[in-house]
Parts: sequence; C-alpha cells; structure tokens
Amino acid sequence: MRIALICGGPSLERWISLNSARSVLDHLEGDGIEIVPLYFDHKKRAYHISRAQLYSNTPSDFDFKLRETAKFLSPTALKNILKSVDMAFPVIHGQFGEDGGIQRLLERFNVPYTGSGVEACKRCFDKFEANEFIRKHGFYAPPSMVLKIHEKNHGEKIRDFFKLHDLKRAIVKPATGGSSIGVFSVDTAAEALDRSKHLFAKRMDTRVVVEPFCKGVEFTVIILQNRFGMPVAILPTEIETSYMEHQIFDFRKKYLPSRQVRYHCPPRFDNETIEKIQVQAEQLFVLLGMRDFARFDGWLLPDGKLWFSDFNPISGMEQNSFLFQQTSRVGFSHRDLLRYVVKNAARRYGLVVPEVKENSPFGSGPAKRGKKPVNVLFGGDTSERQVSLMSGTNAWLKLRRSKLYAPRPFLLDTKGRVWELPYALALNHTVEEVLENCENAEKGEERLRFLEEKVRLRLALKKDEVSEAFFIPKSMGINAFVKKSDFVFLGLHGGIGENGTLQKTLSINKVKFNGCGSTASSICMDKWETGERLQGLEKWGVYLAPKKSQALASFEGFKPKDFDAYFKKLQMELSSRTVIVKPQDEGCSSGIVRLFNAKDLKAYLDLALKKATHISPGTFRNQREMVEMPDMTGKNLLFEQFVETDSVRVKGNQLKWKRKT
Repeated sequence: MRIALICGGPSLERWISLNSARSVLDHLEGDGIEIVPLYFDHKKRAYHISRAQLYSNTPSDFDFKLRETAKFLSPTALKNILKSVDMAFPVIHGQFGEDGGIQRLLERFNVPYTGSGVEACKRCFDKFEANEFIRKHGFYAPPSMVLKIHEKNHGEKIRDFFKLHDLKRAIVKPATGGSSIGVFSVDTAAEALDRSKHLFAKRMDTRVVVEPFCKGVEFTVIILQNRFGMPVAILPTEIETSYMEHQIFDFRKKYLPSRQVRYHCPPRFDNETIEKIQVQAEQLFVLLGMRDFARFDGWLLPDGKLWFSDFNPISGMEQNSFLFQQTSRVGFSHRDLLRYVVKNAARRYGLVVPEVKENSPFGSGPAKRGKKPVNVLFGGDTSERQVSLMSGTNAWLKLRRSKLYAPRPFLLDTKGRVWELPYALALNHTVEEVLENCENAEKGEERLRFLEEKVRLRLALKKDEVSEAFFIPKSMGINAFVKKSDFVFLGLHGGIGENGTLQKTLSINKVKFNGCGSTASSICMDKWETGERLQGLEKWGVYLAPKKSQALASFEGFKPKDFDAYFKKLQMELSSRTVIVKPQDEGCSSGIVRLFNAKDLKAYLDLALKKATHISPGTFRNQREMVEMPDMTGKNLLFEQFVETDSVRVKGNQLKWKRKT
C-alpha cells in the first residue's frame, strides 16, 4: 500500500506539521506500507521530497533547499502522483490542512484519505462559527463576538461587549488560528482593541474573536472511531498551568518541554466528570460530522459545565503528543495507533491494509526473540533533563524498528534513582511528570484499570491491534541498573551522563555504551579544560575565544562599584565590548547569556547565587527567549569574548554574507 504523507502548508504551524510527518514516517512505513512524502510550501506549491529531507530541522531549511533537493510538482504532476497512491495521510495543521482545503483537493482527484471530510473541517476550523454551531445544538459555549477587518467600529463593538458582559478579563484570538498562536489575554476594552489591531496588521486573520477569559480547568481529549464507525473518547488529559499575569496555555507551553505546565492523564476529576467529558466529546464528534480521529480542547467550569472550545480534525503527532500519550494508556504504540487509523479509513473506501508480517520487528513471532537488549537511559537532574527526555525517547522509539536490538526505556530521576518505564509513561513531557507518574502508579492502578478497560471495550479492539501492556514501574539505584545492563544507550545530557562519571562506572563493570570514554568526556564537559587542551593549534586553523574562569562564590558581597570595575576588567582582558557568561561545566545552551554592561552582569550573578531555575525573557538587553539555569552551587563561571559573526542573508536562494571577523 502506497500512502502519500502530506505535510507543510501556509500556516505558522508548519514546523508542527513536519514533526507530525516524521512520526508518521518513523512508525507507519514498513510491513507492506510505503510512504510517499509530499510537501506544500507557504504558497501552497507542491513538492515531492525525500525521506532524508523530511528530517531538515525547520520549515526555513525546507524552503531554502526545496528547489535543489526536492522535485517541484506542477498541478498535473501533483494529480499524477496522487493518482498513483492508494491513500493520503494529511498532517498539515492549521490553514489548508484543517479548514477543508487539502481535503477538497484530494476529493477532486478521488484520492482516499484519513481524517474528516471537507464540510466537517470547515465547521470546526472557524472558532466563532464552531461556538455558534454547538450552542445552537444545546451545548454550552460562553458569549463571544467577531470583528471583521473591513469594519470601522471595532472600538465601539468591543466596548459594548465588555460592558454587556461586565468583563474584567478577556481573550483575543484569530478566528481561524490554531495552536494558541496569536492568542492574547487582556484586562480592558482598550487592550482588546490594541491586540485586535495587531492581529489585523500582521494579517494573521481577517476576523478576530473576543470572548470572556474562561475560569476553570483546561483539558484535552482524543477521539477515535472504532471499526463500527462509532466514536470513542480516550482518557482526557488535564492541563495544569498558571493563568496569573495574563499567562495562557500558549504555543511554547503546548509544544516545548516546560516546568510551567503539568499534564495529568487521567485527569484529577471524579469518574462521573470524566465520563461526562467522554460522552459529550463523542456526541460532538458525530454532530460535527468528523471521521477517524480528532482532538478536542475544552474547559471544566467551576459550576460543572463543560465548554469544548477548540476542535482539531488533525491532532499534532510529534513523538510525545496528546494523541500518542492518551492512546498509549489503552495499549497502543505509535505504530499500532497509526495503523489503526489507516485501517479504519481504508475500510471506508473498501481498501485492505497489508498485515504485519510474522518476521517484522513489530510482530509477535521469532523476530521478537533473540534480539540484543539495549537499556536507553535519559532524564537526570541537570537543567538539560527535558532535552535528554526528548533525545532518549527518540532513540528508544527509533531502535524499536531494529531487527537486531530490543530497546527498553529507563529514567534517571532527580534523586539518582533509575526507573524502567512502561510505554505510556515514557511519553510524558517532563522528567518531573514521568517521576510523579512512576511514584503514583501503584496508588492509582485500580481506578486507571477500570477507566482504561471501559475505553478498550468500546474501541472493540482485536487482539493484534494493541501491543503495549502497562506495568507498575519500580526504581533501583544506578549501580543496580549498571549491573543488570549488557549495553546502555546514554541519552543523558550534562551531569554524570557527559562528565565521565557514568562512563567510568560502565567501563569498570564491562558494560558496553555509546559515545566517548570517561577521559574524553570529562575534558569536553569542562569548557576551560577543553580550551587548555586546544592551545597552540592556530597554525592548523583552530582558534579559541579568550576565556576567564571565576568561582561563582567569589562574587558574594560585591558592591555596585565592584560590578562596574569587574565588567571593565573583563572587557580589557577578553578584548570584547560585550561578554558571554556561562557555567564552566554544563552542556548545551544552559545558563548562557550575552552581557552588555555591568547591570547585566549584576542581574546574572544575582540570579545564579539565588539558584534561579530560569531567566525570564527581557531580563537582559536583546534577550528574547527564556534561559534555563542549572544549579551552579559551588561551580565556576566562564567569561568569554563575544564573537561577532558575519552578517548572513539569503538572496535568490543563494547565501550572501558580509564579513565581520
């Protein structure tokens, strides 16, 4: 079976689409299924891309390389390639993917596809119209209003809306935006007008929705159709985050690991509320005319009412997305779930999906036996532990395709314990979440088994459709983990995973592992030591930025004039107007900041000495992103010359640059 994997698109969610496409390629291809990747750029031009290109890092990479590495498809060529496949699997999020655009194109060419049809997508995509639609059919929705770009009375309409509903806080958002992009929390009608003007000026939409800020608990729920065409809502996920100071469950919190948000699956609601969410979600799935799968976002209000605020015909499919998190709770692996969706869609068109072969790495036959065990270790207690969680689970999921190796996921927690994880718990967003679920697994097992069994029963699952049994995780010490391992795949970032400590223990116990040995690891982890080892290589073209090492503790008791004097001293010693500061023995970009003046230096040292876990955007000059901070107790800081890079731009798809240093 040939399946066209359709990704990209014109919306700001293109990079989520690429993540989704990678997951589908990783887990669906094989066992009689061939994936044909097709990419639509921001102007909806189609390209046939290679599997390799799908792993480009960002949409910008795609756009830059497309003409050289992909095959442009004219309308006729696109029609021919779509006619050559058995089915399409769209993973375009937002505009063109979830508004019925790509579905209309596929229907014009009579190409079978997964997911909801044109009319259902159109009905779900416009947030104002969707609210009006569900309210008309007896479901709760708060009052909302819509502004159109050509209207001249935006201010008057907003003021009237605020006055009518006595609003103290409201949400302003694009009518057809997705993933919380361009969503603002405001206090006043004036602020709402200002944010609306911003959205119109940026052309994020031609219509803007204003609605009351919802006081309640956010949740999200996945709905699957079973083989009889009946919708089944999986266990919802509760979203725990702060809404103070106009915070919302925004794009960053939704898609990047963050300690500012926690997820609870099942939610901390009573069973009656969970069932109410499931029943209403299933009713709305039918009412909206949806197919195969969907994700609904909603709110549990203080008075017990439910408001389903967002309907997503194509849920995000990155490796630890809600789609895979929730379905893994009832036994689906990534591969199981994607094949389940394809099989149900194929049944609708009278198509047959090839069965998993007996000798497949995913089968239940001899290929499962005789494979070499690999224990994949990730997590830890460093500021990079969330990145490690992503890296480690990525390696574990990729190795599951192997015919040689049998990978198992293990979490090193923040207390130095190692946990073997069941499939479902390896997909949480943060180390803290995984740990909390491990520690509470036994306590909630009876309730969870009851809720999961109800979902499995209603899904009418066949024996071979789910492969991942849940088990209660147990912890062990790091030495016990080493002794029970033949091979350890190190997915740890920073700390004992990169400084040579764990490498030394593994070597002593004759356990195989990936990566450098203990000596090289300890040198490379210490940036000062690395610099010392690379001295004198200038004649071979290896240059080093001037460095200065200083113990953090030596800055305690500094007076304001001391910061001024020290910063001037750094500028002279490093021959640099601005200075880079970083922990001497941490990896990645943890704790790295550019200092412009003595005020920046003081702010950084104050935060480091107070053991701040992160630095908020805007703390330093030109600092746009949040900076994760490691625990720097007893550590040295490294100050370095800031290296001015050449000014690089792209013109006519060629790199141009202006030399600076």
